[in-house]
Amino acid sequence: MSETIVISPTSRQEGHAELRMEVDDEGIVTKGRYFSITPVRGLEKMVTGKVPETAPVLVQRICGVCPIPHTLASVEAIDDSLDIEVPKAGRQLRELTLAAHTINSHAIHHFLIAPDFVPENLFATAVKSVSEIRKTVQQVVDTVAGEGIHPSDIRIGGMAQNISEVARKRLYARLKALKPKVDAHVDLMVGLIEDKDLPKGLGVHNQPTLATHQTYGDRDKFDVDRFTEIMPESWYDDPEVGKRACSTIPLYDGVNVEVGPRARASQFQDFKERGVVAQHVARAMEMKINLSKAIDILAELDTSAPVRADFDVRGTNKLGIGPIEGPRGMDVHMATVTPEGKIGFYSCLVPTTWNIPTMGPATEGFHHKFGPHVIRAYDPCLSCATHVMVVDDEDESVLKNEMVRI
Repeated sequence: MSETIVISPTSRQEGHAELRMEVDDEGIVTKGRYFSITPVRGLEKMVTGKVPETAPVLVQRICGVCPIPHTLASVEAIDDSLDIEVPKAGRQLRELTLAAHTINSHAIHHFLIAPDFVPENLFATAVKSVSEIRKTVQQVVDTVAGEGIHPSDIRIGGMAQNISEVARKRLYARLKALKPKVDAHVDLMVGLIEDKDLPKGLGVHNQPTLATHQTYGDRDKFDVDRFTEIMPESWYDDPEVGKRACSTIPLYDGVNVEVGPRARASQFQDFKERGVVAQHVARAMEMKINLSKAIDILAELDTSAPVRADFDVRGTNKLGIGPIEGPRGMDVHMATVTPEGKIGFYSCLVPTTWNIPTMGPATEGFHHKFGPHVIRAYDPCLSCATHVMVVDDEDESVLKNEMVRI
């Protein structure tokens, strides 16, 4: 006799979501549905009609966990709409900011999953390591982008200013000194994760992966014509879930995909592993990859070079695409700028929105007690993912979903 196991909200993630698992007599998940129940934010609608400079300032407040990817995706989209070519040094500072942020975010995730993998005798060591790593990389973001949470110096056209030569040398030395700590931390976490007695194949699915770049983002690798977006009522076979879900379902080539560290490793490093353990391993290894990237940028950066292009804010309504590979996966912002110099259209396709339709089915085939492990492997961030709201119809007896940006 089947029953439904409901976890609402799911834990150790940002925002609120629900996991509904239909299970058989042995507790094995036969149908998994994961969906956002986080109230709508409406920031896409708020920026429409405002001057372009407003957009990155507002949309970076979609989330306090991943404000850097949203800021970068926003300026990249507007840069593209206005045909702005960012100077090399400005691009390097953007890439440096994202690399440092990615290390920070992955370290936070290790804190969240520590109860799943870290034994009591190593818990203090792992948590202290997370704290030390975060302190150093947040200094990088503070120095380069102006602020660690809501970066004020990432601007349309590049960056507000270059860093000083003294700052470059200081950050370079600090990151070089951090490398042994990151290496030791990653080796510890990977070892503990691989040694955990999880079922073989947990979280494995057959959906394709989608990524545009190993550490930053490449708009040439995202084809907007291959993207479609549907309402949750058209996706979920449970009418109740379809009505309650607060995010749209983005599809690429008509199917749901996986984005994130494992997707990037699969596409750019020939990483063959799949499932929960592979997700965690790929995320940990990205800490090393991004640290090396940050060190290389600081070694090469010309602190006397210009970092921001001149541009005319009057646009042509060209659809600008800004894909950024955030810690949780591909974050695509799309924007148009009108001839009057205002935002005409704005849309955010954030990592967790891409992953939501893949995460639920990834719980299937295993005991429901492992469902939360599958969800946490994606490090979901639900505030970013909310695009729709639920409203009453005229007689207040029926609920329906409506896109807030339409």
